[in-house]
Amino acid sequence: MKFFNTTVSRVLQIVSILGLLLTVRSAHAQTTDTDEDKYTTVTTYGVTTNTNSGILGGFVFRHSKALPNLFQGKRQFRYLALEIVNVKHPKEVQSQTPYSGARYVYNKQNYLFVVRPQYGREVSLFSRTADEGIAINGILAVGPSIGVIKPYYVQYTARPGQVDTRPFDPSLQPELIVGAGSFFQGFDKSKLTLGLNFKAAVAFELSAFRNNMTGLEIGFLAEAFPKEVVIMNATNNRSVYTSGFVTLFFGNKK
Repeated sequence: MKFFNTTVSRVLQIVSILGLLLTVRSAHAQTTDTDEDKYTTVTTYGVTTNTNSGILGGFVFRHSKALPNLFQGKRQFRYLALEIVNVKHPKEVQSQTPYSGARYVYNKQNYLFVVRPQYGREVSLFSRTADEGIAINGILAVGPSIGVIKPYYVQYTARPGQVDTRPFDPSLQPELIVGAGSFFQGFDKSKLTLGLNFKAAVAFELSAFRNNMTGLEIGFLAEAFPKEVVIMNATNNRSVYTSGFVTLFFGNKK
């Protein structure tokens, strides 16, 4: 909850700053250049953080293509995206072993990685009217959620002088655990689950040049799987996840 409140606070601060910048830039643009930015395709890559992840939540690919018809007088685009993210449980806490000082997450049963292909619409709310202007677009998108459930491995003392690696087991005594196993262990034992996701977002283009894209996508995502995904042992796990997110993206438009 603390991380959620902190993230929401940061998002609101960013939106407030961008709103102020938009007002100033728009006033300046009206006196310098009235030509709208008439690009037809946008391709960007980025990194994302959200309230169900750490600082680095995952990676994003986005592609938008202009459609011939207007939406209530506004330009609209076909929106395609691919997100690859790591979903964490809110009760994941790093523990430190008393002997080596190595870190691991006690009671963590599985990783949950999600691949999200998304399809939707992007509508231009405010267009750039000068090279230094700010564009704002609204986005609605849906798609499947391909969940990869990978076992979480720990290293433990099997007997004096011998350290083994195995998936976390709640029957292991905490004092026998000497650290986390390799991140790459266990992918061959992963299981898949298929769900759905819905995203609502606002994208702010902040770049200083019309052919280059630098900006933020800020929004809300809801995701549902057919059954509970066990990330942590001995605690409440969920089948439905909601999160606020911020994506920093870079790319180009034509």
